[in-house]
Amino acid sequence: MNAPSERETGIGASVRRKEDYRFVTGSGRYTDDVQVPGQTYAYFLRSPHAHAMIKSIDASAARSAPGVVAVLTGEDLAADNVGSVPCGWLITDVNGQPMKEPPHPALAQGKVRHVGDQVALVVASTYMQAKDAAELIQVDYDTLPAVADARDAIRQGAPVVHDIAPDNKCYTWALGDKAAVDAAFAQAHHVTRIEVTNNRLVPNAIEPRAALAQYNRGDDSYTLYVANQNPHVERLLLTAFVLGLPEHKMRVIAPDVGGGFGSKIFLYPEDVVLAWASKKLNRPVKWTAERSESFLSDAHGRDHATTAEMAVDQNGKFLAMRVHTVANLGAYLSTFATSVPTILYATLLAGQYATPQIYAEVDGVFTNTTPVDAYRGAGRPEAAYVVERLVSAVAREMNIDDVELRRRNFITTFPYQTPVALQYDIGDFNACLDGAIELADIAGFPARREEAKQRGKLRGIGYSTYIEACGLAPSNIAGALGARAGLYEVGEIRVHPTGSVTVFTGSHSHGQGHETTFAQIVSARLGIPFDQVDIVHGDTGRVPFGMGTYGSRSLAVGGSAIIKALDKIEAKGKQIAAHLMEASAGDIEFKDGKFTIAGTDRSVPFAQVALSAYVPHNYPLDKLEPGLNETAFYDPTNFTYPAGAHICEVEVDPETGVVEVAAMTAVDDFGNIINPMIVEGQVHGGLAQGIGQALLENCVYDRDTAQLLSGSYMDYAMPRAEDLPSFKVGSRVTPCTHNPLGAKGCGEAGAIGSPPAVINAVIDALSPLGVTHLDMPASPERVWNAIQSARQAAQSANQTP
Repeated sequence: MNAPSERETGIGASVRRKEDYRFVTGSGRYTDDVQVPGQTYAYFLRSPHAHAMIKSIDASAARSAPGVVAVLTGEDLAADNVGSVPCGWLITDVNGQPMKEPPHPALAQGKVRHVGDQVALVVASTYMQAKDAAELIQVDYDTLPAVADARDAIRQGAPVVHDIAPDNKCYTWALGDKAAVDAAFAQAHHVTRIEVTNNRLVPNAIEPRAALAQYNRGDDSYTLYVANQNPHVERLLLTAFVLGLPEHKMRVIAPDVGGGFGSKIFLYPEDVVLAWASKKLNRPVKWTAERSESFLSDAHGRDHATTAEMAVDQNGKFLAMRVHTVANLGAYLSTFATSVPTILYATLLAGQYATPQIYAEVDGVFTNTTPVDAYRGAGRPEAAYVVERLVSAVAREMNIDDVELRRRNFITTFPYQTPVALQYDIGDFNACLDGAIELADIAGFPARREEAKQRGKLRGIGYSTYIEACGLAPSNIAGALGARAGLYEVGEIRVHPTGSVTVFTGSHSHGQGHETTFAQIVSARLGIPFDQVDIVHGDTGRVPFGMGTYGSRSLAVGGSAIIKALDKIEAKGKQIAAHLMEASAGDIEFKDGKFTIAGTDRSVPFAQVALSAYVPHNYPLDKLEPGLNETAFYDPTNFTYPAGAHICEVEVDPETGVVEVAAMTAVDDFGNIINPMIVEGQVHGGLAQGIGQALLENCVYDRDTAQLLSGSYMDYAMPRAEDLPSFKVGSRVTPCTHNPLGAKGCGEAGAIGSPPAVINAVIDALSPLGVTHLDMPASPERVWNAIQSARQAAQSANQTP
């Protein structure tokens, strides 16, 4: 295959992903592929109970089993003074007190608090030996009452998960002017009120979590290979907060990672235990989760129960919004769990609308379930779902067209300060909606609805005009809001003597295509061939301290750091070129890979400047150091605000309740786009996950025992190709005003905008039958029951004298 030309690889070109060759040929290197000498294998014995005291652990038989190296428990962990797994975001309660932050031991100590809680570690020569030995461990439990639903957990007499929080509340947090909102509601022409549930999800990345810890007795250092989205943060939390080590004694390597969706951002207990055990045993220890373990131990997503109200005037103009959410945090505080239902959720409740006043109150609640944390979108999907379900409910109750109501309330002037802290810098919401309406052929919908009716199907249409906040920043504001880490990013550019380039980025790629898009940026800026740019990430031993990948931040924050480093490269290159051409550096221009004296045809190519930097035969060493390497950090001044319009058409079989997504249209504004093909792929993936949540996926616990009932693919429905239509996607561009790329981020948008569009479409289809409410997932059983209930209600009303 011929190498692509510069025109085919520049910014805005749909370059095929260079990293895919190793994946499709089986040459990728994932954590489970790593093998080191003397390697042992770990298996975690997990609690079968949701809530129980540990009276005793008898591991004598297991320790004598074939191949067993050691069996370690929470008592061993405590004896070595291994710290608690930390939470990375401090939330302050409405009363001004810090949130309740209970200990989170990496191996249970005295008590288990959810099914799957780690009770013991078995290390053996083979994985099966470790697994077989674990069955020989005798644990005497004294079971306790458990609670799975967050609403149940805050009721009087509920089982207490942590003594530090006797009411099971981690915090009650609020945002907005409550008095002003209450006053607006008192004067409203109409008030719409809805109750919605954002269903709990299991991330299910194609690669399960895995880790391999190796201790080096020679220099008292550790190497941790781990499937993780932000290696530097993992290292910081693990060394400074848990093991009490200097950071330079821990190298964290995240090789190829097969999907994350947020679930691999966090420091997990297993990572702590493996690192500790590798030193204690002086042997490398490796663990790869089985899929059933992933269901029990990977941080889950969503799980909100929300009451939302909108006050409107007689013309449908929004006056105020009031929201109360009960957010399930699970049994322990995961790394960023506390920020998801607060800072990342309530600040987005303005949506695309100029609602003058908004007040949100959130109860973060402990339950006897797997910890809940960020999952694709992390708070933004939950906010969009509340807002867009509420807006469509207002339209229905006031008999105003869905599109017209949205247009009446759109924000049209920028920058716009929302009543919930954020300031949107730019956008054109009408343009996205116009594009989606055209692409979805809304004009032809009545005919399609009538044709479906002839076939005995109910066809509905649903809208969602969402906005999200991406590129978490700036660090000082995030710190004031409780973040216990910075939110900048780093980029290091190493120009080699021959003019080729290696880029070291703190962003981590686990499916996003950074090796392609970052190379496109560097290739276009320096005017060098695309295939002469290599991207390095995921290794704290090679990359300067960076903050990883989450919140659609890689291009807007990580890419901007690379741009800043390129600025330094260009500035030094101009000085070298000026010396080579005996000119003033102020007269040098750089374009298309050449340094040129302005107004002349005298120039030197970038490669010659690079070579001169390393071979300084005629070089002002008294003024310039040799080499052409530069590092830059970028800390944004604001979030970026991708936005868009999603339109869904569904057909419902009223006899079975089966919902088919007949069409899905998305027109998004991601700012400037580097690689349209990659962006389209990201949108497709997000739409698939959003449709999965809306119609299929549901993590279910028994309400009385807190046993996980949907713990395998036999019980948890993932979307398949047959569940999805051929997507129609488009874009509109308003460049971000405060980063050098003008980029906004695209990775989560599909999962944010699509769920409310799907459910609004289902309700639209069922509204002729009298169905006005439905929660996710809109499974056949749930839809069929809603239809039957509506029919019975109509029949009863008709029979009433």
